[in-house]
Amino acid sequence: MGNNNMSPLGPKKKRIRFNLYWMYAIIALLLFGLYYANDPSMKKEVNWSEFEKIAKEGGMTSVTVHAKKDYVEAQLNDSTAKAVFKTDNITGKPIISTNIPSGDSFATTLEGWKKDNGFKAEVNYENSSDLTNILWTFGPIVFFIIFWIYLARRMTNQGGGGGGGVFNVGKAKAQLFDKDGAVKVTFDDVAGLSEAKQEVEEIVEFLKHPSRYTDLGGKIPKGALLVGPPGTGKTLLAKAVAGEANVPFFSLSGSDFVEMFVGVGASRVRDLFRQAKEKAPCIVFIDEIDAVGRARGKNPNMGSNDERENTLNQLLTEMDGFGSNSGVIILAATNRADILDKALLRAGRFDRQIYVELPELNDRKAIFKVHLRNVKIDDSVDVDLLARQTPGFSGADIANVCNEAALIAARKNKKSVQRQDFMDAVDRIVGGLEKRSKITTQEEKRSIAIHEAGHASISWLLQYANPLIKVTIVPRGRALGAAWYLPEERQITTREQMLDEMCATLGGRAAEEVFLGRISTGASNDLERVTKQAYAMVVYFGMSEQLPNLSYYDSTGQEYGFTKPYSEDTAKLIDKEVSRIVNEQYERAKSILRENAEKHAKLAEVLITREVIFAEDVEQIFGKRPWISRTEEILQDEEEAKKEEEAAKAEGKQEGSTGEKPQEKADHTATTQEPDQEKKEPKKGTSEAGQ
Repeated sequence: MGNNNMSPLGPKKKRIRFNLYWMYAIIALLLFGLYYANDPSMKKEVNWSEFEKIAKEGGMTSVTVHAKKDYVEAQLNDSTAKAVFKTDNITGKPIISTNIPSGDSFATTLEGWKKDNGFKAEVNYENSSDLTNILWTFGPIVFFIIFWIYLARRMTNQGGGGGGGVFNVGKAKAQLFDKDGAVKVTFDDVAGLSEAKQEVEEIVEFLKHPSRYTDLGGKIPKGALLVGPPGTGKTLLAKAVAGEANVPFFSLSGSDFVEMFVGVGASRVRDLFRQAKEKAPCIVFIDEIDAVGRARGKNPNMGSNDERENTLNQLLTEMDGFGSNSGVIILAATNRADILDKALLRAGRFDRQIYVELPELNDRKAIFKVHLRNVKIDDSVDVDLLARQTPGFSGADIANVCNEAALIAARKNKKSVQRQDFMDAVDRIVGGLEKRSKITTQEEKRSIAIHEAGHASISWLLQYANPLIKVTIVPRGRALGAAWYLPEERQITTREQMLDEMCATLGGRAAEEVFLGRISTGASNDLERVTKQAYAMVVYFGMSEQLPNLSYYDSTGQEYGFTKPYSEDTAKLIDKEVSRIVNEQYERAKSILRENAEKHAKLAEVLITREVIFAEDVEQIFGKRPWISRTEEILQDEEEAKKEEEAAKAEGKQEGSTGEKPQEKADHTATTQEPDQEKKEPKKGTSEAGQ
């Protein structure tokens, strides 16, 4: 066997690859050539005798003596220049030069010319060296070349590295992670999300053991789309995949495809999938894919989205071009799935859509346990209570609560984070920072108290309103007062529930009008929420008496462009229905407050005196609520279970068991150290138990 590199035409010659620096060298040579070619001066070197003759005849206008180089130059007038250069076409400065013995001797000669021949030319002495002349001559050109190379290297780094400089701008910017990479997140770090985590774990199993599925005739999914609200853990799931999978993992954002140059996005898509095919089996994760996956043809700005659409077209082509079992799986995440192009969501591209929802009660417990691993907490911290106090919180919000609680404890110089610190952290995140320094007059303070007492009163008296936890008139954030509720975690909401919530929301404005005889701007946020809720009832949920069973909501995200799906008469009817619903609930709130005027007044006075009241204070004035919500039923069951557990422990102690005494002592110590906590927390527990 011969050399494999041999060909019938002889050995292959090594090809010379083009390098962008060749272009720089060519440009520099052209600049040098232009510099010397366009030199306007006419120069000629003569002997000393001819130089002396011209000087004595007065043919020079100026003389420059280079003393260090024993060299002299003289600029000629036009008539002498024509004779010396033997031409009538004189351009630029005609200069002659000659060598001299020394600068001192030439100075003596000049004095003789002035006395004997009337020499009047201007004489200049130049002491610069050759290096100085070289710098002045070539310095600007060298600086230009260095600056050009610097710009080229900057463009190279921004273009993804490697040779080629600006020509590398079409390279994909994906980060590559492997089993030895820096990502150490595993599925154990992902709390809750059990269903979503199960589907993602299955994708990892596809890549680890593909034959288990392909032997039965199954095909590995080509893509999975993670959909959910912000902060629910979509990117965290992808990081866990990178940490768990023993295959290469490419990670980039949808905005990484976007560039100011035409065609760059499509080029980066091609380069990304080329790398993925070379590393197969592997996973490609595109975060915030809605940056390039938005539905085509929906941008009203004429052709401004052509580049993005070209990028999306290339992405669709590449995702559909894989073989059945190529081993490349695409993971993508977005919180705006409704605006994605339908071609991107079809089977064969994203075969699975994994919904990552806001965590429920048990999921929040698990998330708290994950984030409390590195937080020093004492025995007063109850994870179950924290989970109940944070309905609607995402995983990112819970992480923020834990961090904020640690900061609050550190600010108070505590050795550990206590339960009250977590309660303060929840209040800080939901309502904002307390502003006790904000100046409010007694009249304003009374108005705020009556407003907040109106919310608390009506929410306590209505069946479907959310159970009250705490009310405060201490300013927080931009609000002058706030009320905390424990909303019921429903899957569906009835019309009666929405109306009760609207009535409770309007309770503050109604209390101002009934008991003060005037209204203020303090209810602006309440009115905004109620108006939006009323419009949703009429336009989206079909809960209007005049427009029943009609919905004008487009769940596909395509919207309706510049037109509305209803006529002007229907729009007037919608406005009329919204106004009717809001006014009915406002009158209902005023009627309830008039019937309970004395109790509302007592509650407002307590609020003015103590600034913060809890559900127990409202119960002492209004009595127990006759209605128990689903959440309160769960809390009651938990309380009963705790009582049974405590009773069982007490029986164990009577039989001689002493295992629980240290815990009791710790609990007693924690309560003794925090008198405010001992006073407040049982009140919260009362409201949570639902009486």
